Amino acid sequence: MTHLSPYIDHTLLRPTSNETDIRKLCEEAWIHQFKAVCVAPTFVAYTKEMLEYCPVKIEIATVIGFPLGFSTTASKMFEARAALADGASELDVVMNISQFKSMAYLSVRDELRQLADLVHDNGAKLKVIIETAYLDSFELYTICEICSEAQADFVNTSTGFAPTGAKVETIQKLRSILPPQIKIKASGGIDTYEQASSLIQAGAERIGTSSGASIVTTA
Repeated sequence: MTHLSPYIDHTLLRPTSNETDIRKLCEEAWIHQFKAVCVAPTFVAYTKEMLEYCPVKIEIATVIGFPLGFSTTASKMFEARAALADGASELDVVMNISQFKSMAYLSVRDELRQLADLVHDNGAKLKVIIETAYLDSFELYTICEICSEAQADFVNTSTGFAPTGAKVETIQKLRSILPPQIKIKASGGIDTYEQASSLIQAGAERIGTSSGASIVTTA
């Protein structure tokens, strides 16, 4: 049986979430020693306070350009700087899907490269959400090349807002395309141990889920 806690990005991005919910999220991450918590940008500083005395290292992740990805590069850079200043150590950035679908590949790459440079200069990691539900095989290959050129740390399957999230066959395909140094985060619709375990076996090194506590306690 796979021990899942080190893989889980314990996530709360519900629009009605409040500080009480965030405190519970942090408590669960502390108890189960999850790899990271993923919260909205407005809660990054509060999350840092909640985890200040945690005896294990828990990464603080937040989302940029979420959930649609079509905000401008300047907007994403501003969001990223603010999140890093507040204490985020990982940024899950939604790629500009509209530009990508327009085949403005250089613009997509340049935006991600600017974000990667900023993130890495601050000792943090960049996870690019590519929204696999909207991509065919050629587009999947193309965005993997772009993420590689931009020096992303992770490719993330989904925001959770698309029609479908992470699938085993998609993770396998991503792993066959991406270079070894770029890791894969599977997210979107993962709420059972069996799902999470199968995605890890397929090649995912992170699991983004709002059901982390129930997954590990019912394993």
